Amino acid sequence: MTAPKAPAACLIGWPAAHSRSPLIHHYWLRTLGIEGGYVIEAVPPENLRDFVLRLPLRGFVGANVTIPHKEGVLALSTPDARARAVGAANTLWFAGGELHATNTDVEGFINNLDAGAPGWDKADEALVLGAGGSSRAVIFGLLERGISRIHLANRTIARAGTLANQFGPNVHPVTWDAIDDVLPRAKLLVNTTSLGMHGQPSLAIDVARLPQAAVVADLVYVPLVTPLLAAAQARGLRTADGLGMLLHQAVRGFELWFGRRPEVTAELRALVEADLTKT
Repeated sequence: MTAPKAPAACLIGWPAAHSRSPLIHHYWLRTLGIEGGYVIEAVPPENLRDFVLRLPLRGFVGANVTIPHKEGVLALSTPDARARAVGAANTLWFAGGELHATNTDVEGFINNLDAGAPGWDKADEALVLGAGGSSRAVIFGLLERGISRIHLANRTIARAGTLANQFGPNVHPVTWDAIDDVLPRAKLLVNTTSLGMHGQPSLAIDVARLPQAAVVADLVYVPLVTPLLAAAQARGLRTADGLGMLLHQAVRGFELWFGRRPEVTAELRALVEADLTKT
């Protein structure tokens, strides 16, 4: 008898740009002593349905999903409440012979805040910048955690309004020009835009207007310390960075595929940091 193949997962994307996911999952497989694999699969949109429906035949027990397929996989799977609310899935797995989908960006964001700024959820008001897909995951997580008032600022106020309508009366759209008025009441500030990323314009926010107990989170992780986080740290505010969210969002997928819950360690973070800062 031939031995059963070791379980493997993959990252589905198009194009299959360089991703840190294999680095993260291979580290956990190695440190936990699990025989398994994780590879990147370049799947053009026209082949997505066939690829996803044949995952087991291709030897995969599940997958991560990245741009541009996060929305497309919803119709090919059974999404949970998080994936439905966010309108996108980034993790697929099989249970009871059925393909399930979730969005682990929600718990990645929340668990990273818990690790880096415990007690952050005592905030009664939060300010979220941006109304894209990442913003939806952040808003869902904040509401689930009990934040009672979320101000949502976006360059296009209509888009912020659409999200506010979807998530209910605790989410309040505000114009970009009104950010300064909200900052003094915001115990949590979250940047979900690409502003401050390498090659992008900077994010002009006056962190001096935030309360002294405020926590500042930035989903950008290139650079590791964005100008927003640097300004917040210089003022003595607690912060949570995008790399922490990237690491924490990977935990549940690994557990679903390989049956062990991994830990986000200083060693893993150092490994991914070194990869991010390669020239």
